[in-house]
Amino acid sequence: MLDRITSVTLSSVTLPLGAGISDAKVLTGRQRPMTEVAFLFAEITTEAGHEGVGFSYSKRAGGPAQFAHAREVAPDLIGEDPSDIGRLWTKLVWAGASVGRSGAATQALAAFDVALWDLKAKRAGLPLAKLLGAHRDSVRCYNTSGGFLHESVEQVRDNATRTLESGVGGIKIKVGQPDHAEDLRRVRAVREHIGDAVPLMVDANQQWDRPTAMRVGRALEEFGLVWIEEPLDAYDAEGHAALAGALDTAIASGEMLTSVAEHAELIRHGAVDVLQPDAPRIGGITQFLKLAALAEHRHLQLAPHFAMEIHVHLAAAYPLEPWVEHFDWLYPLFPERLEIRDGRMHLSDRPGLGVTLSEQAREWTVARETVGTSR
Repeated sequence: MLDRITSVTLSSVTLPLGAGISDAKVLTGRQRPMTEVAFLFAEITTEAGHEGVGFSYSKRAGGPAQFAHAREVAPDLIGEDPSDIGRLWTKLVWAGASVGRSGAATQALAAFDVALWDLKAKRAGLPLAKLLGAHRDSVRCYNTSGGFLHESVEQVRDNATRTLESGVGGIKIKVGQPDHAEDLRRVRAVREHIGDAVPLMVDANQQWDRPTAMRVGRALEEFGLVWIEEPLDAYDAEGHAALAGALDTAIASGEMLTSVAEHAELIRHGAVDVLQPDAPRIGGITQFLKLAALAEHRHLQLAPHFAMEIHVHLAAAYPLEPWVEHFDWLYPLFPERLEIRDGRMHLSDRPGLGVTLSEQAREWTVARETVGTSR
């Protein structure tokens, strides 16, 4: 049955974090500690009464820019058939073509795109993963939010204990400090604490140069890491390729890239063993699916970054066994919870993404605008 979009409601929501969050970019002086995350939510309704919700986000600067761009292009969705998701993505990207096909512009479009996929799955009465064609009902998961550098190594170890007891399967900690010996000390302490059997990853957040990455990467080999993440600048495909060729430990990257084309460069150079795309950052689910096809063709592992509420579905639909990143930061935004046990994140039977906006999210809304007319 043909349906039409009647309204789009945009909300800019500021999520406060409990403490200033620091990774290596803070310790090297490139950024300030992070105290909040800006979310862009899009709620789309149709003539037939169907609804979809999607979101994008920005850490530190960029949230107002995403909201402003989304507000400008949202009218182009009114009257359209919500099933034509690919065509609508193209229509919206051309509506803002002068500001490009990556960055804040396409991150704004991601909120619409995710909402349209949520709506489509709800119309089918299926979880999004099932609509896409799931390969599994649960996905391996690892935690990042307990491994930041503003906390002492003793606190990171305690966090790891609680995380593993909660059912999460792996632990990732931050490295990339100016003192490389301190990085190695923290990794050794955590590895000894959790044991050799627990999957352990590290993330340097782009803070090493090529010689340092090679030297520290070799020193990290003894810890049996699942991967070393972002050892170099995100756009240094050749440098990542050299590391991937020289080290036994897998190299992971991709979260800071904001288009399929940028990820394709990593793939073309053989720069990563583990690709880490972020659906909200690259323009949504439509773009993520294009990238996933490229990654599968090259037999790459997949570990989507952040936004587990979206990525658990996309990872479940990836043919090769993936990972999903567990972050508890977003818990206040949604009343629903993903089931996590035995080291895996399990799909719910709720249709679509399986999440709704909480009252707390409504209270944290700093800007809101509706285009079109509600039923």
